[in-house]
Amino acid sequence: MKKILYIGNNLLNENPTTLKVLFALLKENGFSIITYSNKKNKVIRLIHMCWGVLKHSKCDYLLIDTYSTLNFYYAFVVSQLARLLSLKYIPILHGGNLPDRLINNAILSELIFENSVVNIAPSMFLLNEFQLKKFKTINIPNPIYLDGYTFKKRNKLESKLLWVRAFDEIYNPEMALRVLVEVLKNHPNASLCMVGPDKNNSLNSIKSLAKTLNILNNVSFTGQLSKEQWHQLSQDYDIFINTSNIDNTPVSVIEAMALGLPVISTNVGGIPYLIENGVDGVLVDKGDFIGMSSEIIKLIKENNQSLAEKARKKVECFDSREVIKSWTKILN
Repeated sequence: MKKILYIGNNLLNENPTTLKVLFALLKENGFSIITYSNKKNKVIRLIHMCWGVLKHSKCDYLLIDTYSTLNFYYAFVVSQLARLLSLKYIPILHGGNLPDRLINNAILSELIFENSVVNIAPSMFLLNEFQLKKFKTINIPNPIYLDGYTFKKRNKLESKLLWVRAFDEIYNPEMALRVLVEVLKNHPNASLCMVGPDKNNSLNSIKSLAKTLNILNNVSFTGQLSKEQWHQLSQDYDIFINTSNIDNTPVSVIEAMALGLPVISTNVGGIPYLIENGVDGVLVDKGDFIGMSSEIIKLIKENNQSLAEKARKKVECFDSREVIKSWTKILN
């Protein structure tokens, strides 16, 4: 039995992260796996991660969730500690802004990614970016348990919009409100449901903006929901919107595609590698709320059913039964 140490976000009160999903998948398939860290304080979390590496330095592999924000430095510290201990490590690339890190933090990036066994890119976007820099990188998608996603065929699309991300500037929740304002001009009964945790007190400013725009009665804020809860909630909505300024291959968008929600998204980062515009989703420019609202109105008018059907077909490659085959080849 291979012993795996997995370093990433394992906070107990958050929605299932990639770490939690992949942890369950690897464990189900015979790997012995330990995770760090569940500490909320960032400094304590880093110390806890380093302690985990020291304590389990004899494991077979170390997996490191690697992001483009402050957590990039977690990956750097942990990877270099692994090198000192001669522990084989594998970064899993998540941050949509990681290509900028490769440029702006070139030395740190080389120390992390040049010395790994391999780098795992869940998106074709990051695969291409890392291969351009000559880092050994392969594509393994983030897994989903496709059998757990009920595809709902929506016979008549209505102006019921769903948004699922954290309330944070990089996900541009303000754009979602401005999209709704424009849709309301054609569909007075339009509604928007915004699902996700608050980051940096952004939720209060979004609620204030909704009040200023006079659409507070058309918007509902659920706060953070479990995966099962928002999947159930999605049955009451007809169109999924993604308004990010920076993105990789967001699991929430993949899940929306699996659930039968037609997706309209900003054309940023790894999104165009996931969605083919006009085929299995719709793409608009970053920040273009007029363009997104126009596409929503068009989608409703044409009652386009094929987008959702083709999207469901595409995400079958993300099914856990396919993903575990790739991971088993790497870890055995």
